[in-house]
Amino acid sequence: MIAIIDYSMGNLQSVINAIEKVGKKAVLVKEPKELGKYQKAILPGVGAFGDAMKFLNQSGMNEAVKEFASSGKALLGICLGMQLLFEKSLEFGEHKGLGLIEGEVVMFDKNRFDNHLKVPHVGWNSLKIRQENPLLKEIKDGTYLYFVHSFHVKTDDKYVSAVTHYGYDFPSVVKKNNIFGFQPHPEKSHENGLKIYKNFMEI
Repeated sequence: MIAIIDYSMGNLQSVINAIEKVGKKAVLVKEPKELGKYQKAILPGVGAFGDAMKFLNQSGMNEAVKEFASSGKALLGICLGMQLLFEKSLEFGEHKGLGLIEGEVVMFDKNRFDNHLKVPHVGWNSLKIRQENPLLKEIKDGTYLYFVHSFHVKTDDKYVSAVTHYGYDFPSVVKKNNIFGFQPHPEKSHENGLKIYKNFMEI
């Protein structure tokens, strides 16, 4: 059983459905004390960073996620969930994140865009694989996945497994030890997205 951390941000059922398609079972976990019972956990989500952290802090789930990560169990953050893994976000002010990976979340720099590019970054875009990552097993360089976001992470290259180009390269897949982050939505990315979930199940 895989824990899906429920903090009321995004369509969690679509994540559960995708995991079931690759032959695994997932359960929504709302209570912090329950999270440690599972061997793998996914932190999904869409929406505002500040709202997400407020919910995690008030519920006590922030500390539960940190404890889970420190135990060495595999943790996967998706989209907003990936951004929450970092130290802070500059989305509508400055907000402290979980601090599990060094770095920050910033808005796309429109000054570096070609004229036709807009924020948010929505739609299909490709991965440029930079480093090996078990999450990317059988995922080829140049694979297209589905993105929806206005902010992206800035972090040390040593944590960056893949980048995506939108005006400039930004980190789209990250890894620090047992902690994984994935900016695109696997559950919206058809067969290649299902491969990501399958790979995570096998880590």
